[in-house]
Amino acid sequence: MNTVMPEGESIKKAIQWVSEKLEENREANVVALVNRAISRFDLSPKDAEFLLRFYKKRECACNS
Repeated sequence: MNTVMPEGESIKKAIQWVSEKLEENREANVVALVNRAISRFDLSPKDAEFLLRFYKKRECACNS
């Protein structure tokens, strides 16, 4: 899956954080983790939307 990554450090840290949490607990609620990351890393609305789409696509790919 090719995804163009935003350039900001906050979004990169948020992706890393969510990914780590999902590795720790594969049954974790992805949307809840993403929402926590949005607040934790103070993401812009644009970055927040990207993060939601990124994990939604990832979740769909895993369920296929």
